[in-house]
Amino acid sequence: MTWYQKIGELYNLFRPVLDILLLAFLLYKAYDLLIKTQAIQLVKGAGFLALIYCIAYLFKLTTLQWLLNILAPGLFVVIAIVFQPELRKIIIRLGQGELFRLDSKPRLGQLEAAVTAAEMLSQQRRGALVVFPRKVNIRNITDTGTRLNAEISSSLIITVFAFDGPLHDGALILHGGRIAAAGCLLPLSEQQDIRKSFGTRHRAALGMSEQSDAVILVVSEETGAISLAYESKLYYDLSPLEVQRKLKELLDRTVRGGGEKQDILVPPESTSLEGG
Repeated sequence: MTWYQKIGELYNLFRPVLDILLLAFLLYKAYDLLIKTQAIQLVKGAGFLALIYCIAYLFKLTTLQWLLNILAPGLFVVIAIVFQPELRKIIIRLGQGELFRLDSKPRLGQLEAAVTAAEMLSQQRRGALVVFPRKVNIRNITDTGTRLNAEISSSLIITVFAFDGPLHDGALILHGGRIAAAGCLLPLSEQQDIRKSFGTRHRAALGMSEQSDAVILVVSEETGAISLAYESKLYYDLSPLEVQRKLKELLDRTVRGGGEKQDILVPPESTSLEGG
């Protein structure tokens, strides 16, 4: 037996294992992507319809089968319309090609500097928006602002968000352990049930969390409340210690994905959420 034949036998031996591992990896990434875009509801709905169709087929419910066969083409159109934002986010993330790359993260000292700056801005009632990208590339957002490529420091962050400064109305991007850009424009949220008391900063933070997997730190100019937005949710009025702990947890989560339950609670409906 030649060495070529031996390699072929080894390949045939390990090919099923490689096939299963690759399929499992792709399924995991697909599930991770669906969770982050909240398109998992689409999968649940499709699964429910498939279950109904299987029941109708097994029990020979001809009328129900006939109705489902007629409605099926229309259902696909309805799903495409209703879940258009989620489908668009999935296509954007796939096109960016950043889902499988691990980006460098800010060190603990740099996170502390950002949180310290947020705390001081909160005390001074200065609004702030700080974006921490994760896997998804947000270069299109970074390009809307002024490139800085500066070291992360609390004094520089506070200076950027000073009153009447040219960059204070936009967002600060912290990427690769540095301040990448300031004065960046973020997309506003597409959610329809946002409380009217939310201002532009909170809507922009939510919008950014809807269109990427970034974590956004928000300081309210009206109330001084410090909040975090990620995975299409806003966690309002957190303590600096909670913010620092959650930032470290989220930015360290590069392998586990975003499907875990969060231990920071969304404030109850009775909580007054001010704008800014």
